[in-house]
Amino acid sequence: MTGRLVGGVDLGATNLRAAVADGEGEVLGRARRGTPGGDGEAVSDAVIGTLGEACGAAGVAAADLAAVGVGSIGPLDRAAGAADDPPNVAAGWIPLVAPLEDRCGCEVVLVNDCVAGAIGERYFADGGPNLAYVTLSTGVGAGAIVDGRPLRGQRGNAAEMGHVVVEPGGRECGCGGPGHWEAYAGGQSVPGFAREVARAEGVETGLDLADLSARTVFEADDPLAARVRGRLGTYNALGVAATVHAFDPAAVTLGGAIAVNNPDAVLEPVRERLPGLLAVETPAIRLASLGEDAVLKGTVAAALTGGTGDPDQAPKDSR
Repeated sequence: MTGRLVGGVDLGATNLRAAVADGEGEVLGRARRGTPGGDGEAVSDAVIGTLGEACGAAGVAAADLAAVGVGSIGPLDRAAGAADDPPNVAAGWIPLVAPLEDRCGCEVVLVNDCVAGAIGERYFADGGPNLAYVTLSTGVGAGAIVDGRPLRGQRGNAAEMGHVVVEPGGRECGCGGPGHWEAYAGGQSVPGFAREVARAEGVETGLDLADLSARTVFEADDPLAARVRGRLGTYNALGVAATVHAFDPAAVTLGGAIAVNNPDAVLEPVRERLPGLLAVETPAIRLASLGEDAVLKGTVAAALTGGTGDPDQAPKDSR
């Protein structure tokens, strides 16, 4: 164990994870649970409890932490230190910074979960000063580091790329908007989209339409699943193209459970179709080096660097 201790929290729509790490970023203890379906207070309590479990696994107390990084589903209200009505959970307002400050008595750095993914890829995987991280998980999101700076924006919501329009007038997103990338490619949306394709296009299928999951659609050897994967490949390429045009990254890394578990079905269509969609140079398209740990490790890096993810700004006992 080296130097000071930091905590990291990855608050997703489906899972909540926490870690405690030393000054080198080495994880000493972890904890994980499902994200509660209750109100914001229930989610805040679960965040504190999960971080406490990670502290217990590391053999330290919450009061021993010098800083805590939090990567949360958005939108965020950065000034208030809270998640503000995220579309894929029941809670409308989730206080994060104040409850953790009260519990740990240290600095709490709040960033969008995908910004945390970008920070993690930069800090731990040498992703460089210009990169974008895209997650395909319960929802769709992105984070960007441009000229060495993680983009946050006025309220912490820069790079909310899951809500770019990929199908004008298309299916409704969880946020209420029509035709958003997340409304098609987010894991919570894939089953409904597959049922719509089956009905509208009359595709024969042996799948149980009443019991579909994103995993089934990506893994099944079935005409409907293949049709949907092809359509999602187009939407993912359109979303990544918008990301590239917005941030001009040297590399786009794709993470989240859907991308990590189905790299051939996700990365290859994007690599194939992206050059024809771009007016700028095509960046490297790769799977997140940290896999499903990109966001969690990114929260650790955010805690170590005050949210910049710049290895050169880490404390002397770090990295």
